Amino acid sequence: QLQLVESGGGLVHPGGSLRLSCVASGFSLEYYRVGWFRQAPGKEREGLSCIRGFDTRTNSADAVKGRFTISRDHAKNTVYLQIRGLTPEDTGVYFCAADPSIVPGVCTLEADEGRWRFWGQGTQVTIQD
Repeated sequence: QLQLVESGGGLVHPGGSLRLSCVASGFSLEYYRVGWFRQAPGKEREGLSCIRGFDTRTNSADAVKGRFTISRDHAKNTVYLQIRGLTPEDTGVYFCAADPSIVPGVCTLEADEGRWRFWGQGTQVTIQD
């Protein structure tokens, strides 16, 4: 079965850190572009960070630059999202998505489901005291 599975979410105090994982099964992520997205309560899904296939060029939304870091581990077929300095505004469901298309330049953060072949089911992140 071809799928993405996110993990690493949970309840965290403000100022804390998390590392989210996105593991692919049934296919290799090595040549896929992968993105991380967040859907906060009552809001639309937004793009956070992405990493290109074939190389490690990344792109992040201005709102999260400096706090969110995306990386990949080919051996584990996993893409990570390291988050630090968490605030209550970071609360939401975090999704990863993957697509085999090759894009010129940096990857883009479009949250349109149709732009990504695979989506995970999401992992809940809650920030509160």
